[in-house]
Amino acid sequence: MGLHRNEGAPVLPREPAPPSEREFTGYQRLVYREAGIWLSPAKKALLVGRVSRRLRELGGLSFGAYLRLAEEDEAERVRLLDALCTHETHFFREPRHFELLEREVLLRWRARGDTGLGEGRRVRVWSAGCSSGEEPFSLAMVLRHHLPEEEGWDIQILATDLSTRVLERARQALWPVDKSEEIPKHYLRAYMLRGVGSQEGKMKAGPELRSLVRFQRVNLNDGQGLVGRFDLVFCRNVLIYFDAASKARAVERLLSHLSPHGLLFLGHSESLTGPGWGVRTVMPTVYAPRLPVGGATRRG
Repeated sequence: MGLHRNEGAPVLPREPAPPSEREFTGYQRLVYREAGIWLSPAKKALLVGRVSRRLRELGGLSFGAYLRLAEEDEAERVRLLDALCTHETHFFREPRHFELLEREVLLRWRARGDTGLGEGRRVRVWSAGCSSGEEPFSLAMVLRHHLPEEEGWDIQILATDLSTRVLERARQALWPVDKSEEIPKHYLRAYMLRGVGSQEGKMKAGPELRSLVRFQRVNLNDGQGLVGRFDLVFCRNVLIYFDAASKARAVERLLSHLSPHGLLFLGHSESLTGPGWGVRTVMPTVYAPRLPVGGATRRG
């Protein structure tokens, strides 16, 4: 008996052929222009792996056709960047940064707040490259614990990312309960809710934390839509994806939004060396604006 084709079965799009060298160069230029991220030749496999799914969704589009679509369509460029971004993060990542906050910075802020001097009890924080939200909510726990609302502390945390997809996840403030192992027990008990019923196996930030954090898509390569200055700027493990020129542009934007008394936190493999940055080192990967000669001591 012969085999017959099942006429009712859907015909799935074939796997697209890998991009040609010319097409890959086009992707390199587009991603660098839009996001400041340089795709080295070693990243070609990453591009193929992460973009192929979108090509299948579009009915089996080729890499060349999709490149032309992304060049012409802003929404599709955002989807492309979403697909290429890497989003590895943890609660209380790089513990030394949080130790600095708890043991030194927040104690100084409390003392200054008690005197009624300076900016008082208003704190503004920017978490750049916030991914799925673990960093801004770690900051929310620390700040809320040490700077209670009932004592008049006004805390606002801006969480930004290039990827709209991970920002949507971060807004939900919902994570697998396994993530609870990353959170100090006293913070976990005070601020996290354990899911029940359909949410079993998950945890969610409590309302007192969610009220502190707002989310916004910000591209560090152009900085559009970002206003104001911040007492703390966290931009950790983001600059490693930039080349020297795009890193310089991003750091300039970060520092332009850092208040004169603020602190900039970078990732453990990132640093600002040389006099051109206009910062002083507080500890490895933590920086403050350099004080002018004869300048007053600042809060951070």
